[in-house]
Amino acid sequence: MDINCDLGEGKGVEAAILPYINSANIACGFHAGSPTEMVETVALAKQYGVNVGAHPSWDDRANFGRSPHQLPAREIESLVLYQLGALDAICRSQSWPMVHVKPHGALYNQAAADPVVATAIVRAIEMFNPTLHLFAPSDSELARQGKAAGLIVKEEAFADRRYTEEGQLVSRTHPDALITDIEEVLNQISSLIDNGEVQTISGNRIPLRADTICIHGDGITAVELTRAIHQLVNQKIKGTDE
Repeated sequence: MDINCDLGEGKGVEAAILPYINSANIACGFHAGSPTEMVETVALAKQYGVNVGAHPSWDDRANFGRSPHQLPAREIESLVLYQLGALDAICRSQSWPMVHVKPHGALYNQAAADPVVATAIVRAIEMFNPTLHLFAPSDSELARQGKAAGLIVKEEAFADRRYTEEGQLVSRTHPDALITDIEEVLNQISSLIDNGEVQTISGNRIPLRADTICIHGDGITAVELTRAIHQLVNQKIKGTDE
């Protein structure tokens, strides 16, 4: 099971988290981060042998990329292309390849349901480098559009977010959208790995595919949570107790 984390967002947790994950989604400057942070995060990822991916966002630093936007498809393509190019240049300078793309925040959530946004993101990846993997919400419009275009799609589930009956993330405006208790997070991951399902915010259980599990690097307990998840996944998948 792949473990991924959103990094390079100005929280200073990269050195503590990178040893315990497989894939790093690096902010490309539009919702957070900076060229210097991108360089430093890629260098650390290379040091720990962690796959690097671009984490493109709406141009929305004021709201950390979490406010919805409406743009024409061509402008969305350009927005994503610009950010892919920025991170790729840094990866080339470090001789460490960019492996995947995972949209951030509102761009990610809108692409999960909106065919126009989803198709624009997929088109940008196709134009830039169609061998890049696409991290997309499980059973989402973005995942379907990526597969239809022939991209390698890794369907994603979240360790620390609650789900609706429809298998979508509960809006962050809801007071219980985030799971803050580590034991509850670990139970959710165990359920995903063992049974391919999660418990919804209503208490029901629904199927949910997970090729990769996301941890938010900006969470208060991000470092502690990452280590616990790493240990759990290794116990279940590799039979180790690291």
